[in-house]
Amino acid sequence: MNDIQLGSSSSSELPPDDTQRADYERRIELLVKMLPQRLQNVIRWLRRPEQKWVRIPCGLLMLIGSVLSFLPVFGIWMLPVGMLLLSDDIALFRRLTDRMLAWVERRHPRWLGLSRTSESDEYSSGK
Repeated sequence: MNDIQLGSSSSSELPPDDTQRADYERRIELLVKMLPQRLQNVIRWLRRPEQKWVRIPCGLLMLIGSVLSFLPVFGIWMLPVGMLLLSDDIALFRRLTDRMLAWVERRHPRWLGLSRTSESDEYSSGK
């Protein structure tokens, strides 16, 4: 899929901000692909630019839900989901999410569905 291969383009083709954004989007797409199909569709729908007014309240509710993780229905899993949803609209969360995903890609590539081989293999494998 072309979405995953965005990060494989050389940095001379894109300005640094565009390259960083492409890497961020590639990592987000890898993360979303690890979810069940139904949840993938929901996350992709929420990440559309026109869904901003749905995405922001959902992200805030997820963050609040993570604070209430001691209750049975809520959990700490809501924290990264809330950060992911808010990262499209709030620069601070975008930077935190990008750093977190870059760390995961370096240290635990299997969490994103990648193998631990070389970086060029990860991008070309399409996993």
